[in-house]
Amino acid sequence: MNRPPSDHLSYKDAGVDIAGADLLVETITGLARATHTAGVVKHPSGYAGLFRPNLDGILDPLIAVTCDGVGTKLMVARDVGDYSGLGQDLVAMSVNDLLPLGARPLLFLDYLASGKLEPRVLEEVVASIARACQVVGCALIGGETAEMPGLYPPGDFDIAGFAVGIVDGKRLPEPNVAVGDVVLGLPSSGVHSNGISLARKALFERGGLGVNEPVASLGQSAGAELLEPTALYVDPVLQLHSEVGFKAAAHITGGGLTGRGVKLLANEQRMVIDKSSFERPAIFGLIAETGNVTEKEMLSTFNMGLGFLVILSPNKAEAAQSLSSDWRKVGVIEKGTVPEVVLA
Repeated sequence: MNRPPSDHLSYKDAGVDIAGADLLVETITGLARATHTAGVVKHPSGYAGLFRPNLDGILDPLIAVTCDGVGTKLMVARDVGDYSGLGQDLVAMSVNDLLPLGARPLLFLDYLASGKLEPRVLEEVVASIARACQVVGCALIGGETAEMPGLYPPGDFDIAGFAVGIVDGKRLPEPNVAVGDVVLGLPSSGVHSNGISLARKALFERGGLGVNEPVASLGQSAGAELLEPTALYVDPVLQLHSEVGFKAAAHITGGGLTGRGVKLLANEQRMVIDKSSFERPAIFGLIAETGNVTEKEMLSTFNMGLGFLVILSPNKAEAAQSLSSDWRKVGVIEKGTVPEVVLA
């Protein structure tokens, strides 16, 4: 069927703006370039990134890889109108997952998908990704920006992150947890990026709070509190792994404090965590109160104030704590009947 030129259909008519995407990619490329470490190898291809790892002192080099997102924290960011911390969330959720293996992050890639590219928002997210990569010494070496009209409603988008790390196979933590071992923890920066669906339902649906409504116990709105970026644990955990060592470790994400903690235990062991040994951020009390959420459900959903746990022999605990004041003794491993985590 012949149609007049004025009726010709273009990709832009279908909702995809290639020229606009190219301009955005130029900006993103500049942000990524600032994160490049010595191992990044420049090549004009543009299809894939190249990296030459420094293997000095690594006897048995193993590649470690992780992938994650930020879940419905995106919806909170949209409702509040603040995307400035989402990039750190994305980086942290991936690079922190490398750490229980003692793996050092080398590379990071991102994936950003939307119905229509919003340059201001996406630049804000990528700038945050780049800042976080610089903090942990990880090169943002590539990624993908996809515009998919019809799949995502206007204003909605999704992001995913992919981290590549390296570890010496001769120094992998050995999960020989024993009764009497000590549990050390690092504090969380708040809810992080898990359990946000429950938090939103408790605070905003059941509790009736406005997302930007000030809450006295928080010192800011509940929306702003939920957007506190996920803590980056790379430096303290890798220092501990290098200088002292640990038997097992957990990044407290899906499954919460009890769900993640129990995976570190053998049969007939239990982890007893001292409730007085760490601070529980006020946001958790507010979620429990407004949503009528049980303590058991809170513990199996949220980090409750502890974002990372390590288990090590009691004779190493003092040396570990001397590395940083952030490390605190939060529990011990005791004999039990079934693997479980209890707070006492």
